[in-house]
Amino acid sequence: MHGKIVAGLALAASLGIAQPVLAAPDWKAVAQALGKSGTELPGGVYRVGLPRSDLKVTLDGVEIKPALALGSWVAFEAMGDKDAMVMGDLVLTQPEVNPVMQKLVENGIEITAVHNHLLSAEPATMYMHIEGRGDPVKLAAAVNAGLQESQTPLSDAPSGGNAPSTSIDLETSKVDKALGHKGKVSGGVYQVSIPRAEKITDADMPVPAAMGSAIAINFQPTGNGKAAITGDFVLASSEVNPVLRALRDNGIEVTALHSHMLNEEPRLFFMHFWANDDVEKLAHGLRAALDKIHLASG
Repeated sequence: MHGKIVAGLALAASLGIAQPVLAAPDWKAVAQALGKSGTELPGGVYRVGLPRSDLKVTLDGVEIKPALALGSWVAFEAMGDKDAMVMGDLVLTQPEVNPVMQKLVENGIEITAVHNHLLSAEPATMYMHIEGRGDPVKLAAAVNAGLQESQTPLSDAPSGGNAPSTSIDLETSKVDKALGHKGKVSGGVYQVSIPRAEKITDADMPVPAAMGSAIAINFQPTGNGKAAITGDFVLASSEVNPVLRALRDNGIEVTALHSHMLNEEPRLFFMHFWANDDVEKLAHGLRAALDKIHLASG
């Protein structure tokens, strides 16, 4: 049915027929069903961050901030006149994986991947990628049912009237110059999001950056001009080994290679990485990898 709607809208556009403006879903109701509020983003996307602030995870002597590699999230994209697609990435401890999976499956949420992103972290964390389509409030309730089987914090923390800090012990201008892209500070981590050039879809639905299709590079300062880096490169098959070699040649470990979605076009692979070294050296190494990828201009 959704494919027919998309085809009909495309035909109408080609004929110059004005298309109806579709009402956005009731995101407040979605937040209430999920148990946590999010942010409305361009393109009809509502994204909710679910950082695992309850976990104390270390890797190579670095205590990982949630914004570096422990940031569960779900994002809803308006679909048609009342439905939505949900995608997400849930950070789970190993004992949480199967109880969460069972509840999600029972409530109609599809599991599209389960895997590691890091190596040798203590305690080990797993990452469960999910997708669902239908009534957005019901989807949010289904995700909530799954998350109840974990220790994921859900309630909105009181702001106390204080704005999040944008200061960070990192020369971000050097990172921006080396990468050719600017980031933002979030939760003590410098996060850079870089979209691919192609339009990415999943069963006819566009998958914008906010739904998990962008390259993510995160820097957490570790002192003395150093930073821990992790994230994921979003790659076409022909880019996988050139990027892998570029990372390894620059002292950056490749820690995972896998899919996140099932029906995406074009076919994509996600490569995760880790290093803790001089931040400028790492930024130039990451740029060497970015130079092997078909990125959006600007």
